[in-house]
Amino acid sequence: MADFLRVTVRDRVGWIEYDRPPVNAFHWEMLREVPEALEQHLADPAVRVVVVASALDSHFSVGADLRVLAAMDDGDVRRWVDVCHDLVRRMRASPKPLLAAVHGTAVGGGLEMVLHCDVRFAARTARLGQPEIAIGFIPPVGATQALARLLGRPRALRFLYDGTLLGAEEALAIGLVDVVVADERLREEVQGYAEGLARKPARALAAIRRCITEGIDLPFEEGLAIEREEAVALGATADFREGPAAFLARRPPVWSD
Repeated sequence: MADFLRVTVRDRVGWIEYDRPPVNAFHWEMLREVPEALEQHLADPAVRVVVVASALDSHFSVGADLRVLAAMDDGDVRRWVDVCHDLVRRMRASPKPLLAAVHGTAVGGGLEMVLHCDVRFAARTARLGQPEIAIGFIPPVGATQALARLLGRPRALRFLYDGTLLGAEEALAIGLVDVVVADERLREEVQGYAEGLARKPARALAAIRRCITEGIDLPFEEGLAIEREEAVALGATADFREGPAAFLARRPPVWSD
């Protein structure tokens, strides 16, 4: 039972919503609840897609609670970063699609978790940034690596050097988010897209996610090897037999998973 997250399931879509008023500032307990909530959804066969969002009206998240950071010694910082990196690895290894629904102010570690999602939706009035440079720190939830891959090296460096917040349209223009929607339609748009993914064959979705997420960091031939492994494995599934048969019969497919 999470105290600082709202964990729900609606029509095969599992939501993880930050819920620590007034601004969703992360402390130790809240940070540890995120991987627990993620594991809960990943282990639930009724959940096909996972969404990271906020339960608060005005804020997505301001990142780490600065009072917690100020009280840390060297060992605490190591433990904090280790928890963050374990979460990053689990998000990247997820067999289920991960989506993000961002609204309000989204900065720091709360925003960093979004960077490891597959498709990032933002409300039109959202403001996003990584201002860690202002406190003499760096974003420790894998953002240095994710941003370089999302934005390219020059843009990632400037984004972190400047530490300024971007509007949703600016974030869309540089690739920080993928879709911008009206504020009042954010949840509806994300839920609808997620339900569409949930109707697709889960094994194929997982294969696509693995090929892209792992393959992007590998030499081309090694990436091809992952693609071959996944394609051969899919070829032995009932869904692969069902897909072509349904297409040829001009009927909707009935997936096994």
